[in-house]
Amino acid sequence: MGWPRLTLVLAAHALRDPRTASALVRVAWRFRRRGWWYRFPFLPLPARDYLRWRMHTAYGSYDAVPPADDVVRFARWAVSKP
Repeated sequence: MGWPRLTLVLAAHALRDPRTASALVRVAWRFRRRGWWYRFPFLPLPARDYLRWRMHTAYGSYDAVPPADDVVRFARWAVSKP
């Protein structure tokens, strides 16, 4: 599964469950690149180097794409913390 497919699967999860949608949006906002409004495409996306490092530390490969269930589980866990 690639990143575009993962995005579609996560969107489907979000449509089915509003709490999951909220968790995914909150976690995505936390991962945004600093100063994202200065760089094209002017979207709050994570920095590529940071994302590659996260995938390497979690899955052992810089080019790994996480399973959708892992992303949903992490998002729910991350927002449940005070």
